[in-house]
Amino acid sequence: MAGSLVTVVGASGAGKDTLLGAARAALAADPRFVFARRVITRPAEAQDHPGAEDHRPMSEAEFGAARASGAFALHWQAHGLHYGIPRIVERDLAQGRVVVANLSRTVLAEAAARYRLRVLLVTAPPAVLAARLAGRGREGAAEIALRLSRAAPLPEGLDVVEVANDTTPEEGAARLLAALRATA
Repeated sequence: MAGSLVTVVGASGAGKDTLLGAARAALAADPRFVFARRVITRPAEAQDHPGAEDHRPMSEAEFGAARASGAFALHWQAHGLHYGIPRIVERDLAQGRVVVANLSRTVLAEAAARYRLRVLLVTAPPAVLAARLAGRGREGAAEIALRLSRAAPLPEGLDVVEVANDTTPEEGAARLLAALRATA
């Protein structure tokens, strides 16, 4: 039986990375789940701050060569960077595992056409999103408002499960774990 590719999406400030980190820790010993490590053309030093995504850094040239050789199951460009999900996840899918991958909305239609895809949409009220973004201290009010206004809609016809992250991180993580376990 083919496994499922599960992606976690949501607006900036929804808490995706926090919930994914908690889920990764909670499911570390469960062989049914694999958490894909993204390849990003972002320096390794970018991982050295709290909340930073653990990724495999590559230069633009290395990424281009890897893409040309078919090393990625999915790849895209956003925010001036290139992102890829290593093709090895297809082995895990073929073995019936649930592969959890942080994908861009721009590749969801492609992912759904190629894999059994489930989208976990992490949500929170606009005021909560704005407060979380302000708490990061990286953007001013105008930049936060712009960021919140540009959330792209999801493609039609996807298997989407909403995961509310509107209270504590622990409650949000419990909801995400329940949604992931329902996929396995």
